[in-house]
Amino acid sequence: MMNLFGPAISVRDLRVSRGGVEVLHGLTFEVPRGQVTGLLGPSGCGKTTLMRAVVGVQVVAGGEVTVLGEPAGSPRLRRSIGYSTQNPAVYRDLTVRENLRYFAAVLGAPKNDAERVMEEVGLAEAGHQLGGTLSGGQLNRASLAVALLGDPELVVLDEPTVGLDPVLRQELWQLFRRLAGQGVTLLVSSHVMDEAARCDRLLVLRQGEILADGTPDGLREHTMTADLEEAFLRLVEERGAAA
Repeated sequence: MMNLFGPAISVRDLRVSRGGVEVLHGLTFEVPRGQVTGLLGPSGCGKTTLMRAVVGVQVVAGGEVTVLGEPAGSPRLRRSIGYSTQNPAVYRDLTVRENLRYFAAVLGAPKNDAERVMEEVGLAEAGHQLGGTLSGGQLNRASLAVALLGDPELVVLDEPTVGLDPVLRQELWQLFRRLAGQGVTLLVSSHVMDEAARCDRLLVLRQGEILADGTPDGLREHTMTADLEEAFLRLVEERGAAA
């Protein structure tokens, strides 16, 4: 039985190297359960690599990653984690509904779960469309729908709102808040700083290091700014001055 207490994610001294170059430099942090934690930072700062380590598909050079009380990548976590990558995870020659029914079968989720998640992500009217005919925004939402199959305890979303118009972004963030209200833990990455204010907590990354770990209000207070993008720039200045 998985540990129902403690943080959803616990990372201790995580180091990841690629091509002989260290890209994550001894990260240590925790993600509490039932909240939306934003992983913020510019492209190339290590967000995707960190998420892959959490999901258990990234080779690590050192450190520990514990998810829902189990080592990251443990087979026991397979049905407890939903993961949506930046690249759409749907088959282009299957309809949206067929894709979701297939992935539901793989996960052992109820067959009718496809209808539920299509409704949740706003694809109820696109169920008959082939994956290859979907727009970029629809593909993003289809991948998100796959991640929500089976009511996972933890949902890891890599840039889920990229390429979406403001209305769809707003709808998805409302969905994220509803999921958190139901006790689901979400780790959501973004390079768009205005999304930071929608999160309960923030992990701000730059060049493979954590610049800040706290609430949006705490980040503003620490940097004495009202704007989170300005707060990020202040944090960069602070780190540079301390180096």
